[in-house]
Amino acid sequence: MNIGQEYLRVVRERFLDMKTTAEKAMEQLSEEELFYCFNEESNSIAIIVKHMSGNMFSRWTDFFHSDGEKPDRNRDDEFINDWSTREELLACWEKGWKTFLNTLNEIKEDDLLKTVTIRNEPHSVIQAIERQMYHYSYHIGQIVYIAKQIKSKDWKTLTIPRKRP
Repeated sequence: MNIGQEYLRVVRERFLDMKTTAEKAMEQLSEEELFYCFNEESNSIAIIVKHMSGNMFSRWTDFFHSDGEKPDRNRDDEFINDWSTREELLACWEKGWKTFLNTLNEIKEDDLLKTVTIRNEPHSVIQAIERQMYHYSYHIGQIVYIAKQIKSKDWKTLTIPRKRP
């Protein structure tokens, strides 16, 4: 194994870990709680899921041949809650992740230094992957934080639990 293969193996594993972490957080919530907003300027978990999925679909569809910001993407609409069920939320979540992971799994070591475009800016494939690593982990952290705040003492930790007396 070489560094390129190892990098791809590791990032694939980390992205799957992120997906699982968010899903374990969302599983702890009722349908109503998935749509909870603290205030008008806050996003619900449902909105974060919608935004992440829109980003994944735009960035990773036709990854090597078109700009990652597709002309038909309406990013502002991703922040409007027009869903009402867990099923709608999870279907959108899976659509985004499927698009992203299918493309990520097709990337080969020889592709890592190729150039792709995101918002008219050139990126190496490594830069594009790392850009998404940052973006998705940011939002996964938000999902977990919101879920933890909602569940309070009923929260089931997703990592090593604190030692409590």
